[in-house]
Amino acid sequence: MPTRRPVPRRPTPLQWVWYALGGGLPRELAPWVLADTTGRGWIRRHLTRAVVQLLPVLVLCVAVVPVPLVYRLSAAVGGLLMGLIFSIAFMTETIEHRVAKAGYPAGTAARLREERAERERVERSSPYRRDGAGSFD
Repeated sequence: MPTRRPVPRRPTPLQWVWYALGGGLPRELAPWVLADTTGRGWIRRHLTRAVVQLLPVLVLCVAVVPVPLVYRLSAAVGGLLMGLIFSIAFMTETIEHRVAKAGYPAGTAARLREERAERERVERSSPYRRDGAGSFD
């Protein structure tokens, strides 16, 4: 059974919001940044950060613009969708920038995600996994 790496120390909620908005974290949180950008669910976490970035504009759109509510809501939803589309389009570049800002060499996140995907692919296709424990008798 593979050994699991210890979970790195997490940022405080305020640090996480700063990180989600594009700010840097203290050097001691660099392992967490790498885990955040390469672990399972990294795409979901990236999209969550994108929504946090878009939230102030969406709130202003709904709360301040002097038009009927239905127009404000449709503009907010449209803006959210467009923002998420752009976020997805530049996802790998954004992730690599976050990892580089944490002090890792460029390409580290992509390399680690590829290695994990390859390990999972090999594990899924192994005879032990495919045929069960009794197939080696």
